[in-house]
Amino acid sequence: MDYFLYLAAGALAGLLSGLFGLGGGIIIVPVLVFLFTASGWSQDIITHLAIGTSLGTIVVTSMVSIATFQQHRMIRWPIVRSLAAGIVVGAFIGGFAGSQLSGYLLQLLFGCLMILVAAQLVFGNPARESDLPSSGLLGGAGFMIGALSSVLGIGGGSLTVPFLTYRGVVIRQAVAVSAACGLPLALAGAAGYIISGFNSTNLPDGSIGYLFFPAWLGIVLASMPFARLGARVAHRLNERRLRQLFASISLVLGVRFIWINSPLVLGS
Repeated sequence: MDYFLYLAAGALAGLLSGLFGLGGGIIIVPVLVFLFTASGWSQDIITHLAIGTSLGTIVVTSMVSIATFQQHRMIRWPIVRSLAAGIVVGAFIGGFAGSQLSGYLLQLLFGCLMILVAAQLVFGNPARESDLPSSGLLGGAGFMIGALSSVLGIGGGSLTVPFLTYRGVVIRQAVAVSAACGLPLALAGAAGYIISGFNSTNLPDGSIGYLFFPAWLGIVLASMPFARLGARVAHRLNERRLRQLFASISLVLGVRFIWINSPLVLGS
């Protein structure tokens, strides 16, 4: 049963990665937390193991999405290079920090941010593309995106796409840039969780630091074909429809984070 759920989570995560530039952590992390809890593992490691495994799967889904987007020449590589430098540093630091933090308040604030993102995508007017920040400021934005995404175990698309569309980049290209940025983010974040997990003594068999290999393998096998499918669908959708769909995903994501974490924060 567990392996079937790994495959199902991987398929949905791959579709989200290709369609919206999201890493799929919004699906993978809750599923893994549920399965790891049902297995009776220690609560001290469950969340960290779920996030580390999620980031490890995002490495593969990002690679598949990049290959598909590149076939359609949708990736703006100068923007990717500027963002990626900050993302790598932020994600690596976030991987270490995330293994030490409960993250409830941060996830609650992130949920509020996602609701604002949804509203901006639906009602806001994007800036002209000429208003894109300099390479240095893009690197700073990348650092924040990488750190937050690594702590939360999600792909950076939930932050990268709205940021770029607000700065005037058409959403198809923003999704493609996000997918390309997801690779260094996931590599650095997963490395942080794997290394920090080496000191943990109560990990289940099959773990590599805070990465559970059997779950990683099942998710990856299902995510690869669906990431390719999602990227092809994104190429065919018109700008307005893609913005509406991304806003809907952001709204659901925001409500979920607030619903789960507000009782934990207010009750602490």
